[in-house]
Amino acid sequence: MARRATIIGSGPNGLTAGVALARAGYTVTVLEASSTVGGGVRTGELTLPGFRHDVGSAVHPAALSSPFFRAFRLRHRIDWVTPEISYAHPLEGGRAGIAWRDIDRTAEGLGRDAKAWLAMLRPLSSHLENVVDFTGSQLLRVPRHPLTTLRFGTRVLQMGTALGRRTFATEEADALLTGVFAHANTALPSIGAAASGLFLAAHAHAGDGWAYPRGGAQRIADALIADLRAHGGEVLADHHVRSLSALEWGDAAAGDLLVLDTSPRLLLSHPDIPGAYARAIERYRYGAAAAKVDFALDGPVPWANADVARSPTVHLGGTSAQVRRSENTVARGAVSDRPYVLAVQPSVLDPSRAPAGNAVLWAYIHVPADSPLDPTELVTRQVERFAPGFRDRILASQAMTAADRPGVNPSDIGGDILGGAFGLIQAIRRPVISPTPWRTPMPGVYLASAATPPGPGVTGMPGWYAARQAIDDAGVGRLEPGDLFRT
Repeated sequence: MARRATIIGSGPNGLTAGVALARAGYTVTVLEASSTVGGGVRTGELTLPGFRHDVGSAVHPAALSSPFFRAFRLRHRIDWVTPEISYAHPLEGGRAGIAWRDIDRTAEGLGRDAKAWLAMLRPLSSHLENVVDFTGSQLLRVPRHPLTTLRFGTRVLQMGTALGRRTFATEEADALLTGVFAHANTALPSIGAAASGLFLAAHAHAGDGWAYPRGGAQRIADALIADLRAHGGEVLADHHVRSLSALEWGDAAAGDLLVLDTSPRLLLSHPDIPGAYARAIERYRYGAAAAKVDFALDGPVPWANADVARSPTVHLGGTSAQVRRSENTVARGAVSDRPYVLAVQPSVLDPSRAPAGNAVLWAYIHVPADSPLDPTELVTRQVERFAPGFRDRILASQAMTAADRPGVNPSDIGGDILGGAFGLIQAIRRPVISPTPWRTPMPGVYLASAATPPGPGVTGMPGWYAARQAIDDAGVGRLEPGDLFRT
């Protein structure tokens, strides 16, 4: 009789775990609370017919470098858009920092900071696989590439402290890196933000840069679901598991394995959870939130800088000091009147996202947890600041507040899209300090969400580590991703 596995949550980590377990011989059922599947990688017509917006994440720097997705051959299952410009950071007066995929071209545009930029990022981008190997696994092990690890660590310590402010002489270079650090949604400077930011910045100058799927992030979920179904698995939408009590499961019995691509809080409903583990889950902290708005536009965003108009990803917020001020305001429980905005304009290289001549813009700001703030006007003003005439391009918009977000994705506690605060301590304690944090004390129960190493990002690695741990514990043998997909 085949082993059975139930997975709660159809985000990329849940689907990755499902694919791995199905290929290892398990009969897999994935339960999704929403009416659509994909979790953080869904795409839909949120504003007007024909305008396709990403519900969660939009650009995926780490997807194509992920060891699991490399073995899964994600590059060959999806049509990817690979921009010449990974990201841009406009400044007043039509100036901008431009992160070209070509690191030398980036450096040339930074003038006096050319050497500093190359010294900071070339050793990381030129050894990206080693960076991914170190950052993409549990940290409680001896690094396989000590020189790259040392280079990464020294740069994190430099940029995660006040020392980092002395690194660059120009506003363009300083803002260009600070805008990436701000993805971490925490006070700046910080070690956690520097670690995640340098990881992303290294991707900007290597391989596929900051690539994204043509047609929308949903393509990632679709590829995983197709493989899961091809190996006998199934995905059931509209199955919201609010408790792990057997009486509330209906017909969805867990089988031999239960894998959660959810917030760790769901584990508290397990009737056999040990007290010490329950207290650790209760101590696990969630961070500030994201408030998002999607725009349907009658044409491209009219950026004052021509290169910004060519970049799918744009960081808005002004100078490095202004971005830090915005993020530190959120850390204190408020919102800046000139917030940091993470914006994506996929239409610049993917015309399938909107009717001919039109465009979509995806954008969010950081806000305190559970905030009911509608970000539409704040985002509009910040875009207008660097793209005069933007407001006149808006055909329709739809906002998702932090308070709304858990209704769309129950894992986003308080609107936190990172699966928990990503500070120095919780980069290691996700959600507990352990060499096997994906295994829970309850037999057959595993955690596979961004609340486990290596943390947030569309890499599939938390799902793979949870599935591999389950396979190891079952005595099937230790597997690597390539063992599953070797033909």
